[in-house]
Amino acid sequence: MAALEPGAEWEPDVNAGLLRLRRLRVRESWISGRLLLAATAALGFCICLMALPSPKVLAHRCLECSVAVWQSLRPSAAQSGLKFPSTRSLAPDFNLKDASGTDVKLSNLKGKVVLVNFWATWCEGCQVEIPWFVEFQKEYASRGLVVVGISMDDDGWKSVKPWIKEKNVNYPIVIGNDGLGKQYGLQGMPLTALVDREGRIADVHHGIVEKTATQEKIRDLVRESFKDSAN
Repeated sequence: MAALEPGAEWEPDVNAGLLRLRRLRVRESWISGRLLLAATAALGFCICLMALPSPKVLAHRCLECSVAVWQSLRPSAAQSGLKFPSTRSLAPDFNLKDASGTDVKLSNLKGKVVLVNFWATWCEGCQVEIPWFVEFQKEYASRGLVVVGISMDDDGWKSVKPWIKEKNVNYPIVIGNDGLGKQYGLQGMPLTALVDREGRIADVHHGIVEKTATQEKIRDLVRESFKDSAN
């Protein structure tokens, strides 16, 4: 420093140096605090992601909820009537066990009108319409209606058994699989198919059904005669 100012004698400013040192320590402490906060937030975000379903499952559920809301806003007149008998195709058969271990085989229900409902305990739209199916089973069982609920819950009976006990469901519930869902065209829940007495699909509805329209379809189907192929 003396070389910069000839004739002057350099003296260090101790107070200025200490002040600068304190500022550096404060800055380092602030940076460390921000890094710790960011690390904590990142850890919390990761824990949340681990608690959530996989992105595929989450997107699937969001899609189902969107479909359910959209269906609930549609006017009932937009729902089509039953298919003509000559255009109905045979319903995909299945043989699955209910909560008591009893086999539920669709082909054994020939001669009955069967309402097949794909659902899950976490599906909001399903919670809306299942009480209607309980009513339909109670009202039309004597006229040949059988409601069969096919749960698509990932953990199977672990979630389903307590749920059906709590809701007092009066019709058989079975656990489905992706293969069966694809056969019925399942893209999102709920999905409801009406099977006539001949075992043919008379109607398929994606999303929440309209209660009155579905009840009318059931009435039409139970009035249809059954022609046993053995005769």
